[in-house]
Amino acid sequence: MKEPLALSTLPFACLQCGTCCTAPDIASLDKPLGVRCMHLDQQGLCAIYSERPAVCRGYRPDEICRLVAAPTLAERVAKYLRLFDL
Repeated sequence: MKEPLALSTLPFACLQCGTCCTAPDIASLDKPLGVRCMHLDQQGLCAIYSERPAVCRGYRPDEICRLVAAPTLAERVAKYLRLFDL
């Protein structure tokens, strides 16, 4: 098992890349690990943003966003899953 990551606590602007809506599972939406959220639109934005679940509202971009940066959503998701040994 990998050691826990030391994450930055500094404010970080959302990259609107869609990775957090695809890589992790979101139980309140019955969204499995690595599957694109059904509410993520073609521009990579949340189509239900004003009504999104609490788990999504509570998410804050952090150093993980920088660690998984890549040109495509598929590459970002793969890096995220590797980062957490998923």
